Amino acid sequence: MAQQYQAQIYVTLRPSVLDPAGTAVQVGLMHMGYENVGQVRIGKYIELTLSADSETIACEQLNRICDQLLANPVIENYQFELQEMSTVASQ
Repeated sequence: MAQQYQAQIYVTLRPSVLDPAGTAVQVGLMHMGYENVGQVRIGKYIELTLSADSETIACEQLNRICDQLLANPVIENYQFELQEMSTVASQ
């Protein structure tokens, strides 16, 4: 039987990559009077569900999904959290 998993995926720019959107937000915050805000970095948050026979297989699939579609591994890092939801009957 396959397990149903929910993944929360966080994609962020690598520290060495400039983040113009983050800089724009930081400047905007400073203009609003929030001068105590430091560096701002903008990223992506993605949720998805998948079925897999084990958590190990689910993690392997998520790594491939992130590498191939959700993140650009040249300029972005990603991490994910995986939670088991329920058991799903194999079809």
